[in-house]
Amino acid sequence: MAQNGYMADAQKTEHSAAPAQAGASNRSTTPGSTTFRDYIASGWADRTDIIPPARPEASFAAARRDAISALHPEETLVIPAGDRKQRSNDTDYPFRAHSAFSWLTGWGSDSEPGAVLVLEPRAGGGHDATLYFRERAGRDSDEFYANSEIGEFWIGARPSLAQVAGDLGIATRGIADFDAVRQSADASTRVVREAAGELLQGTDEELDAGFARDLSELRLVKDAFEIEQMRLAVAATARGFDDVIRDLPRISAHQRGERIVEGVFNTRARVDGNAVGYDTIAASGPHACILHWTTNDGPVVPGDLMLLDAGVEVDTLYTADITRTLPISGSFSPVQRDIYEAVREAADAAFAIVRPGIRFREIHATAMAVIARRTAEWGLLPVSAEEALEADNQQHRRYMVHGTSHHLGIDVHDCAQARREMYLDGVLEPGMVFTIEPGLYFQPDDLTVPESFRGIGVRIEDDILVTADGAENLSAGIPRTADDVEAWMARLS
Repeated sequence: MAQNGYMADAQKTEHSAAPAQAGASNRSTTPGSTTFRDYIASGWADRTDIIPPARPEASFAAARRDAISALHPEETLVIPAGDRKQRSNDTDYPFRAHSAFSWLTGWGSDSEPGAVLVLEPRAGGGHDATLYFRERAGRDSDEFYANSEIGEFWIGARPSLAQVAGDLGIATRGIADFDAVRQSADASTRVVREAAGELLQGTDEELDAGFARDLSELRLVKDAFEIEQMRLAVAATARGFDDVIRDLPRISAHQRGERIVEGVFNTRARVDGNAVGYDTIAASGPHACILHWTTNDGPVVPGDLMLLDAGVEVDTLYTADITRTLPISGSFSPVQRDIYEAVREAADAAFAIVRPGIRFREIHATAMAVIARRTAEWGLLPVSAEEALEADNQQHRRYMVHGTSHHLGIDVHDCAQARREMYLDGVLEPGMVFTIEPGLYFQPDDLTVPESFRGIGVRIEDDILVTADGAENLSAGIPRTADDVEAWMARLS
C-alpha cells in the first residue's frame, strides 16, 4: 500500500512463525540458528505509522455497504477478497481482489490477499463493518524475513490495522479474529461463495446466490466516483491505442507483430493503471474473425485490418473496454471501408436510441436491424432483412454471433449475477455504463460471402453512460469514422 504513504510499523507484534511458501522449503538457505534470528531482529531504526486520511472512495463505499445492508437485515454478510491463485509450483498470478470486496471497501489494486469484510447486524437495524486481514509481523518473527509469500523482506512494506482503518474508514481486526465469525456462522450468514473457497462452510447455497445477485444488481447504476473512474480508464485506454499506432512500423516488421501490439498496450496499462482489464485482443487479418483471439502470435501485415480490443484497468479496478479496427497501411480498401462503415452505422443507430426508460435489449435489436439490412443488401442472406429478423430465422447472425452490449465497471462484464429481468430485460437508468459493440466477421472459408469479404473482421466498441436525458459516449474521443481513423493514423505515424 505504498501508494498511500504507508510505512512499516516500529511496534513489534506477536505472530507465530508463518509456514514457508509451498515448494520453496527444499531450496531455502535462510539460516535457522538462534544467533541469526536474534541478529536479524535487532538494529532496526524506529519507524512510525503514518495514518492516511480516508481515500476519496471511502464515503462511496460506505454508502454501498448501507445499500446491501438494507437488503439483508439481521443477516451476517461475509465478503472475502479471495486468495492468490497459483500459476505454477510456488509462483502465483498477480493478486486481484474479488470485485464485490473492492466495491464495498474501496480497497483496489493495493488490497491484501486473504482479507475479509464482515457486516454484522446491530440492534436497532443496520450493520457494523469490520475488515479482517493478516497484519504484518514484527521484526522479531520468522515471518518478517523467512516467508517469501508475505514477509516484508520479500514483498515490501505491508500495512498495519490502524493504517487501513484510517485509509478506508472501516474498523479493522487481525485475521486470526475471524475465527469467531467462522464459529458463529449459522443460517443467517451469507457469503460471497465465489471468493470464499474453504474460508466459510455450511451456509445456504440458494441464499448465498441471492446475496451475490443483490450485489450485482446494486452495481447496475454507478455512483459519481465510479463514473469518474470510468472516464480515467477510457482516457488511459485512448493513450494506449495511440501508442500502438505510433509503433506500427516496428509492429509490422516483426513476424509476431500481434505480440508487440499486446506488449505496447500492456505497458500503457501498467504505467497509467493497475493492469489490463482483460486479455488484450490484437487480431490482425483473418484473426479478427475469431471473437476472443488472445493468442496474439500472428503478423500485422499492411493491407490487412487489425482489430484491437483492449482496456486499461485503473488502480481502483474499474476498466474500459474499447475496440477499434485499424487499416495497417493507414487506408481502408473500398471493401474494407464498406464493411467498416456498415458496422459504424449499426453502432450509431444503437447509440441514438439510448435514454432512460428504454429496455436494454432494444440496443441489440436496433444494431441487428442494421446488420440484417446491410448483409441482405450485399446479397449474403437467403431471405430478406425483414424475414431474417424474425425469431425463427436470424440468418444475419451468422456474421455477428455475439451480443451488442454488456454492463461495464469494476468488472469488464459487470453485474454478471443480475437477474435477466434486471439485465437484458431491464430498463435503463441514469448512471448505467455499458458497451455498444456491433461487428461483422467474414470467416476465411465462408462460401456464403464474396471472396473479397473473406478474412475481414470489423468491430467498433464504445463505452456508454446513460444520462438524465440521453447518453454520453465516454470513448467518443477515440476516432470512429473511417475518415477519422485514417486521419488519426496519418497524424500519429
